[in-house]
Amino acid sequence: MLQHSQEFLDYLKIERGYSDNTINSYQRDLKQFFAFAKLAKPQEVDRNDVKSFLEHLYDKGFSVASIEHKLACLKSFFKYWVGEGKVNINPTQDFKLPKKAQRLPKSLSIGDTIRLVASPREKTYFALRDIALLELLYATGMRASEATGLNVGDINLEVSFVKCFGKGSRERIVPINKITLAALKEYLEKGRTKFPQKDKEEALFLDKNGRRLTRQGIWLTIKKYVKQSGVKGKTSPHTLRHSFATHLLEKGADLRSVQEMLGHADIATTQIYTSVSRERLKRVYNKAHPRA
Repeated sequence: MLQHSQEFLDYLKIERGYSDNTINSYQRDLKQFFAFAKLAKPQEVDRNDVKSFLEHLYDKGFSVASIEHKLACLKSFFKYWVGEGKVNINPTQDFKLPKKAQRLPKSLSIGDTIRLVASPREKTYFALRDIALLELLYATGMRASEATGLNVGDINLEVSFVKCFGKGSRERIVPINKITLAALKEYLEKGRTKFPQKDKEEALFLDKNGRRLTRQGIWLTIKKYVKQSGVKGKTSPHTLRHSFATHLLEKGADLRSVQEMLGHADIATTQIYTSVSRERLKRVYNKAHPRA
């Protein structure tokens, strides 16, 4: 259970940008559930295990809010593993949470995003990697886990696209803009060759030991340049993904195209970004219009 929980918690921290308090709370909830169910792997859990756990919480006098929080944790946990293709059926899918106001994903302004992406200014081989990484994340909207999984052969420099594998091993093709393409070329020609070369390491982005860069490594890289660029607020790899989608829609991209580039199976997941765009338009209107 520990290994599976830790991978999920790392995902929440690195890709979703959850706070340490939330992650610690999720960790306690998962530990409590698996101790009650006396199981070690998410694949072993079925609907009855979840039902028994919720009944146990009611019997012990836990508040409704506390039980809802624990169920939300389990739903998120099993949704992650179904998305990773390691669990076939989500045992929590029949248990409903009360509807709450939809939380809008956080995105940076275009100016802050450009400032962040342009913040590596050195020409060391590490900086060339970081420039290519930041440019690619913003240019494609891919998840940190997808970026770590990229191999050199997944970048097609001739026709300017990248091939990546999303949740459930779904493959998609995303275009690359000219600036990102130039950054990738420079990294491949002058940066990647300077990293220690491990036998048959095909990864596009390497760490200091010549191994595949991890999600934690990407998170630390972004954290470094957020501080260096002076961008305010909490920013994670997922923030660049949100910014990618929001900025495309603000500039007139159609929802279906953005859905395809993000790799969303359901367009309803992509539609939340239209709400972000509307909220930003309202702020601009209220600030600028003489009658507002």
